[in-house]
Amino acid sequence: MTTAAVASLHEFPEMVVGDLVLAVAPPSERTTIEITVERDASLVLKAPRDTTIERAIQFVADKRQWVYRKLTEKDALTGPQITKRFVEGEGFAYLGRSYRLTLSDQVADVRLERGRFYMNPSQAGEGAAAMRRWYTNTGTHWLQKRIGPWVARMGEDTVDVVVRDLGYRWGSARPTEGPQSINIHWAALQLPPSLIDYILVHELAHLHEINHTPQFWAIVARLMPAYETHKSVLATFGKNIWLGSAVGK
Repeated sequence: MTTAAVASLHEFPEMVVGDLVLAVAPPSERTTIEITVERDASLVLKAPRDTTIERAIQFVADKRQWVYRKLTEKDALTGPQITKRFVEGEGFAYLGRSYRLTLSDQVADVRLERGRFYMNPSQAGEGAAAMRRWYTNTGTHWLQKRIGPWVARMGEDTVDVVVRDLGYRWGSARPTEGPQSINIHWAALQLPPSLIDYILVHELAHLHEINHTPQFWAIVARLMPAYETHKSVLATFGKNIWLGSAVGK
């Protein structure tokens, strides 16, 4: 009987290395081992016919950080750069709805009222920064209330939400010894509430499981059984979200 160390990789439909689960592709005449990250974030291991379990395990272990990075990128904001002009009538989204911009000297800072965004004309030159501040300040209060029920379902006492610029990531989170918190991109406030909920749940799950393991997705599914639908819709919305770029900047 062969041992696991010398058994052929292709004797098994999948393999588990630490917290990574990889489907084993059918054997081929290829000469190198490769890991592919599918659109649904599943992992596939492709290898030559004579690859042993031992060799495959070592390869996956060496590529672990690369795999984690690729899995993280599956949740990234993608698409062409969206730019805005800070002129009368430009549209800005908040919680899934679009509102037109009105320049008015009757306001000192950005406001959203009566179905429109208002901005003092003196701010138009640095309109992107002014709008980012508004999303950050408004989002901090809204998200802290919104996360409450999800935190309760998770079984936590409290989790703070920090709104900031996260580049091309919707959110980030890492468990700590003290009070727990998650980070949410200010741009996420442009999304419908249901998609923001998915981001909150996603980051809350990271407080218990750092990587996108089966255990991680099990936590997400327990909190939000329909998460796969939200994840798919979010990928589409993410291509049309404004990340703070202005025309000419």
